Amino acid sequence: MTNGNFASDFDDKFTKYTKYCIMDKQVKNYVDKFMAELIAKNPGEKEFHQAVSEVVESVAPYILQNPYLLDQKIMERIVEPERVIMFRVPWMDDKGEIHVNRGFRVQMNSAIGPYKGGVRFHSSVNLSIMKFLAFEQTFKNSLTTLPMGGAKGGSDFSPRGKSDAEVMRFCQSFINELYRHIGPDTDVPAGDIGVGGREVGFMFGQYKKLKNEWTGTYTGKGQCWGGSLLRPEATGYGACYFAQDMLATRGKSFKGQTVVISGSGNVAQYAAEKAMRLGAKVVTFSDSNGYIYDPEGMTEEKIAYVKNLKNVIRGRIKEYVKQYPNAKYFEGERPWGVKCDIAMPCATQNEIELKDAEKLVANGCYCVTEGANMPTTPDAIALFQKNKMLYSPGKASNAGGVSTSGLEMSQNSMRLKWTAEEVDEKLHRIMSDIHAACVKYGTEEDGYINYVKGANIAGFIKVANAMCEQGLV
Repeated sequence: MTNGNFASDFDDKFTKYTKYCIMDKQVKNYVDKFMAELIAKNPGEKEFHQAVSEVVESVAPYILQNPYLLDQKIMERIVEPERVIMFRVPWMDDKGEIHVNRGFRVQMNSAIGPYKGGVRFHSSVNLSIMKFLAFEQTFKNSLTTLPMGGAKGGSDFSPRGKSDAEVMRFCQSFINELYRHIGPDTDVPAGDIGVGGREVGFMFGQYKKLKNEWTGTYTGKGQCWGGSLLRPEATGYGACYFAQDMLATRGKSFKGQTVVISGSGNVAQYAAEKAMRLGAKVVTFSDSNGYIYDPEGMTEEKIAYVKNLKNVIRGRIKEYVKQYPNAKYFEGERPWGVKCDIAMPCATQNEIELKDAEKLVANGCYCVTEGANMPTTPDAIALFQKNKMLYSPGKASNAGGVSTSGLEMSQNSMRLKWTAEEVDEKLHRIMSDIHAACVKYGTEEDGYINYVKGANIAGFIKVANAMCEQGLV
């Protein structure tokens, strides 16, 4: 290389570096200013702040490169819910005592379709959690390519320890207010934590009575009254399909891998089932009290036991060791210290903190696929990415549930029912399409796939363009 060519090459690199530094500073200034204003406007809503911060950091460069998005104040409009409904839910227990809970429905964004998102019954539910979930749902639904907006709802009521009659009375009271704000072309709720087939049935029944009509207003319905085959399995199966594609980028698969799963509800159960059938050894389940470790790995029989324990008996996961004494139960702990290749958090938000991430890294875990919503804290995510691990955010890898809910809506509208094989094929294709979108927008210069950036940008572009085309509404 001649001196002249060297100087020219150096100048090009310096110019590119300078532009990068300028853009990096502009991005930081934009993000800092945006988040300061958001926090001031929404004080105390830490989960909502966390969810917004992750998205804004990813999409800020794209917004700055497309000034019309700044002019349209798209991000400012996206973070502001179109509607927030809060209401009291009075109900009576079996002893005749009156209780009062609080109900929520956050209708975040309807730019690409009617609002769609689950209903959560859990003592932790508050406005911040509802807003974070509705915000995440907006981009998750966008990624599915189906015409669904984003929403979320719920109550600080906990079904745990309640009789069927008490749960029914609560659900009916909850719908006595919510029915005014939902419908097949307006807002279609589904299940979430604490809301399974029983709760959906009670809510749908009361909605049908009040509206005097049968419409596909809820998803997750029973098989004999409009529910889609494979809906209970969809989130867990979808997470595994997404993980399959992630693993394939490194020439790997589930076969022969050790998988650690948190949670023991629907998502965890079916993620374990699918991972096992794909050749993995699944060794843990957990609940809010602790986790079980089975060094022999899960089998069809053991997973069937967990399904009955959690879905029918509604017991605690520690009872697993009574049935399978070779397993161990760890009270008050999370499973992230167990040596594994793949981790699948399928319980709740912020369950993998930095100390947990450090254990996973130290024990050789190289893939983290989220089955829950925002289960990993920002500093834990940063550690995974620093170590170039395969890491997918829930808005991408747990989108299988809402995707199949969308397929249920389609079946209800057409008054037909697809086979399990047809639904599974469509689910698998949707998850692969989401993965491809993440790769398209998230592949960095060194070849590392930043799935957080890819999912956020891919989901944002569709919503932002729809909002711009529909005018200032």
